[in-house]
Amino acid sequence: MKVLLISNYRPDKQQSMLKYAEMLQHELRSRGCTVQVIHPPVVFGRLPFIPGPWRKWIGYIDKYLVAPAYFRRHARRADIIHVCDHSNAMYLRCAGKRPTLITCHDLLAILAARGVYPKAKTSFTGKLLQRWIAANLSRADNIICVSKKTQNDLDALFPGIHSRTKVIHHPLNWNYSSATPDAITETKKRSGLEPNAEYLLHVGGNQWYKNRLGAMQIFAALRKYPRFRSVKLIMVGKPWTLEMRQYRAMSDVAQEMIERIEVSNEDLRALYSGAVALLFPSLEEGFGWPVLEAQACGCPVITSNRAPMIEIAGEAALFIDPTTPEGAAQFISEHAQDLPLLQIAGFRNLARFTKDKIIDSYLELYGQVIDRNKPTMAV
Repeated sequence: MKVLLISNYRPDKQQSMLKYAEMLQHELRSRGCTVQVIHPPVVFGRLPFIPGPWRKWIGYIDKYLVAPAYFRRHARRADIIHVCDHSNAMYLRCAGKRPTLITCHDLLAILAARGVYPKAKTSFTGKLLQRWIAANLSRADNIICVSKKTQNDLDALFPGIHSRTKVIHHPLNWNYSSATPDAITETKKRSGLEPNAEYLLHVGGNQWYKNRLGAMQIFAALRKYPRFRSVKLIMVGKPWTLEMRQYRAMSDVAQEMIERIEVSNEDLRALYSGAVALLFPSLEEGFGWPVLEAQACGCPVITSNRAPMIEIAGEAALFIDPTTPEGAAQFISEHAQDLPLLQIAGFRNLARFTKDKIIDSYLELYGQVIDRNKPTMAV
């Protein structure tokens, strides 16, 4: 089987999407498939004299004017074309009559552009882009949804699309596992902590739905309880926003909140492994990779009582209301004795997300799509 994976524009640095395509390439090749990953070619985006603010717009030329012809050439040699990110739904047209499918990771940007999320602000041009993406996604013949939540959102947005969707969960996109004691000690040192220090961990970017300020507020409330009086908070991801820095400056526990920017996978594994728990109070997600990453490292999970977190975490998490910091802190304190038990439950939950099981699902779907399209395939 010759599989063509269309991945994202590299200068956009959408690491999770790039890793997803790389994971598929590696695993499908290990099953005997001939796999090629291609990206929108960087032509105008590499020009050195383009000012920083204009690079996004120049990138659009590469992505939407240069890339289609490039993709059409490659599509002729494939048995199936898999667009790995729904934000590239317009590339489905480049396949001609070849079998296609697309992975929908979430509908957050599409729904935000329609005013569903008041906290999310979308520019006029951003709204136009999301309408274009949604229009192409709605016409896709075969859609992989990474969670039941994403599938339900699609059903609500495009009534009748359910028959063209299939839920296939993500596996881990890196080999997370419990780190050694020495690695945990070293990463604590890099975080400015003593070897015996305890901390909660938050992992996420600055998107509104990651609720990073909410994580700070829950932590501040949690510090009032005896079990967590000496526990610190390490936040991994992008640099803190101005709002977060202002909150920290006014907080009584300002010195207990630690910023870690763009850590490596190895360092993140050690941070998960040494944490009291992952604090992941997201308001929305398409999947929620940190939940599985934490469980793979033996880190108990505290997350939101919302989909898809409850779907992904299974029975291996404490579920909190992410919008009520005081209530969440009280619930965590009352169930602190359950955190060690969640380590074992987390390892059990991971059995639902093994790469072998998930790649089996991909290959089964690929075969079905190819069989359905045999009469219309043209060279």
